[in-house]
Amino acid sequence: MEMHFATVWEAIADAMPDTPAVINGAVSRTWRDYDDRAARAAGALRAAGLGHDSKVGLYLYNGNEYLEAQYAAFKLRAVPINVNYRYLDDELWYLLDNADAEALVFHTSLGDRVARVKDRLPECKTLIAVDDGPPADEAEVPVVDAAAWEDVIAGHEPMERIERGEDDVYMLYTGGTTGMPKGVMYAMGGLTGGFVEAAFPMLGLPSPSDPSEIAGIVKEAGDKGDRLISVPACPLMHGTGGWLGALTPHLAGGTVITLTSRSLDAHELFEVVQRHRATGVVIVGDAFARPIIRAFDDAAERGTPYDTSSLKSIISSGVMWTAEVKEALLERIGHVVLIDAIGSTEGSMGLSISMKGMSAETARFTQMPTTRVFTVDGQPVQPGSGEVGMVAAGGNVPLGYYKDPEKSARTFRVIDGVRYSFPGDLATVNADGSISFLGRGSQVINTAGEKVFPEEVEEAIKRLAAVEDCVVVGVPDERFGEAVAAVVSLAHGADIDGATIIAEVKRHLAGYKAPKHVVFVEQVPRAPNGKADYRAAKEQAQAAF
Repeated sequence: MEMHFATVWEAIADAMPDTPAVINGAVSRTWRDYDDRAARAAGALRAAGLGHDSKVGLYLYNGNEYLEAQYAAFKLRAVPINVNYRYLDDELWYLLDNADAEALVFHTSLGDRVARVKDRLPECKTLIAVDDGPPADEAEVPVVDAAAWEDVIAGHEPMERIERGEDDVYMLYTGGTTGMPKGVMYAMGGLTGGFVEAAFPMLGLPSPSDPSEIAGIVKEAGDKGDRLISVPACPLMHGTGGWLGALTPHLAGGTVITLTSRSLDAHELFEVVQRHRATGVVIVGDAFARPIIRAFDDAAERGTPYDTSSLKSIISSGVMWTAEVKEALLERIGHVVLIDAIGSTEGSMGLSISMKGMSAETARFTQMPTTRVFTVDGQPVQPGSGEVGMVAAGGNVPLGYYKDPEKSARTFRVIDGVRYSFPGDLATVNADGSISFLGRGSQVINTAGEKVFPEEVEEAIKRLAAVEDCVVVGVPDERFGEAVAAVVSLAHGADIDGATIIAEVKRHLAGYKAPKHVVFVEQVPRAPNGKADYRAAKEQAQAAF
């Protein structure tokens, strides 16, 4: 039996067919139903002419259909392609064209954009629409000739199960806020096995020595009442929600529950946790954690506190999760474990674990056994030296970027016979061997010859109770070359001026790191996955100054 998402899930569906696999709102699908619907969708894709290595675009919000369509592509040995649902016409066309998409599954509320680009996609053989109503902002919606998702499911027999290869390609598109999206390619066997290896010990399950053992292990755990029920509060179209919130829990035979709201509704999140006795929630840093804290407090003040006793973990990845916010969560939900995973689509690099009674930390991580920090000339950064180096992720390193050999050669490199991924993160190595992340090198601000890492300035600003969120960027400056600028949103009812914010930063950091400008906005620009949109923030800062 090969280590492959589809093959492992088929075995789990056979072992525990009546266990819920996916839930969205009132719609719950067992593993038997989940497998059957994905097999029928796979049959439809094959009937349309798709096969091994065909690319299937998923232009969808969170929901059962996203996971079913992804599973269908895996069954066919095709490649599901995550598409950002915020993309407009040209962005949508670029990604689908770059990916060589042969099929597109999309929500009808996004259908106007699909209609305007479909004629520019000659390789696309089939369009399948998931009905969620018409586009909200269109008076006259262009007609899209697409099959209805439920008709596709009902109108096709399940595709027979097939043998698959561990060298099948898995691809996740990343980027867009600092450049054009890039498809990061992994070997299916390595990625599936890596998720199993990481997840099973964290769940208290024995690591399988062979893929054929997985279904038996998770069934035995489920029979004992030890089952993972995961709620990804962030988009499935990004790695944090898709990998940590869905793919990994499903490998453990878990249930994945998606929220019905199109943006984070923390009250809905708690209601789902309470109703379904969820064991894990996946978020993206402070941008998600702060509303969760407010919702928890609101319910307590109303005299109807949420029951969070089933929760075992809250996992975050991708952006800063500050110590103050972690501590605030643990004050309210003291029995959970907070798992702060540092990584990117190109590789996993470290973990930080926080529990009640432990001192929470910001941007300080225990590195993975395969993680290294190198100088620009390829030498290891010595612990305690204070030297800034490039973080390199080893282990299951991607195959490269799709159709971009030059970028691949720059990012995925061999040092001393070992292949590493260099996503662009910079860090120092502490004396105890832990690593302190400073941020993405592409965002470093050069001001008067000094380097300023936006993340550490953002952390200092967020210590102020009046500050809801902030992003720090560099803006052109005649004297300094670049000046540090903070784009800040305030908590509801709060009042603070820029001078106070600047003074707060100077209490914690060297003076040159303090913002020269503070721009107040209603909402700090972030992508749906919670990551800062530095490009938009820089435009706001430049417009203000």
